[in-house]
Amino acid sequence: MSYLEQTEAAGRHVFPDLVRAFALFGIVLVNVAYFAFPGEITYFYGGFETNVDVAAAFAVDALFLLKSYTLFSVMFGAGLAYQMMSAQRRGIAFAPRYFRRMLGLLLIGVLHVSAAFIGDILIVYALIGSLLFFFRNKSVVSLKRWAIGFLILQILIATIFAAAFTAWEFYDQSSMTVMAEEMSTTMTSAVDVYQNGSFSDIFAHRWYEWTSYIIFAGIIQGPGVLSFFLFGLAGVKSGVLQDPEARLWHQARRIYLPIGLVVSSVGAYIVITSNGPMSGQGMTGSAIITLGAPLSSLGYLGLIAKWAASPMTRLKLFFARAGTSSLTAYLLQSLILSFIFCGYGLGLYTKLGAASCIAIALLTGIVTLSFSSLWRERFARGPMEALLRRWTYLGTR
Repeated sequence: MSYLEQTEAAGRHVFPDLVRAFALFGIVLVNVAYFAFPGEITYFYGGFETNVDVAAAFAVDALFLLKSYTLFSVMFGAGLAYQMMSAQRRGIAFAPRYFRRMLGLLLIGVLHVSAAFIGDILIVYALIGSLLFFFRNKSVVSLKRWAIGFLILQILIATIFAAAFTAWEFYDQSSMTVMAEEMSTTMTSAVDVYQNGSFSDIFAHRWYEWTSYIIFAGIIQGPGVLSFFLFGLAGVKSGVLQDPEARLWHQARRIYLPIGLVVSSVGAYIVITSNGPMSGQGMTGSAIITLGAPLSSLGYLGLIAKWAASPMTRLKLFFARAGTSSLTAYLLQSLILSFIFCGYGLGLYTKLGAASCIAIALLTGIVTLSFSSLWRERFARGPMEALLRRWTYLGTR
């Protein structure tokens, strides 16, 4: 059965698959900074060698930072709804399948951190996705209210961090300087490990860094992830994610997109011109990007909806197929970038400017999406999707 036949048989539209493909492009462009440079101190630390580097990093922050994972999260919530509908059609108990899926994602996330990337999102998705289960029977109105509440919480937390770091710099500059020196030492150690370490050395260091990352992700990203999960679930329940011609998408691209991009651009400029994310100015810029990201993401959904509603073309079919294998593409991106930048591979860690790293990420995105699409042309599912599905269903159909 072809991709289009599968999609039609499941009562779905190509719209969500196009969203996943677009999100994967944005994710690799954002993530490459944390493969190529220490992420704890300064975004692309030492990678701003030319104005082109600065412009490239600014563009990624303004256009994709906190937007791509937002779109991915919305589609995760939509996936819960599709899985529920599938279970209902087949008369199969949904809960065991769902929690096996979350456990499978957790295990894949552990392997992902071990082999490739400290910034893995799958562990966070598995943990917060387990909470999403308890919202499955809520009405669309209730889901939207909860989603807005968690989104406000995320923005409030980001604002508190910005205010706290700004006050810290103003009232206690000496201790801020001490912290910066300690983090610089940590960064130097990370550079040595990633440039010169063996696979086992880098494996151990990733998990050492991950303990700090997961705390940050839980506090800053956690509420937002759950919010966008809920928006995705509500989108399927309301039918809007199955209808690319819904009025919401027209409003999104005409109104929300320009506002979101202007706000995000202001935040990106503040971040790029700061001394790093771990500063009052850097945190303020991040908080502003956090405010603009949901509007930008909604606008992107509106643009993708317009494309989804147009007649089918080979290019659209190519990207939609790739979007059905998003897990495979996401993991493959990490394996490629870790090989390029780590010492056990090409060893380019901190040796390229920001623009070069982003160009590598763009090429990686094209290669991985092409692989996923070509694979789906011959097989019913992507390799990782088939593995996760087999574990989820445990032999049931």
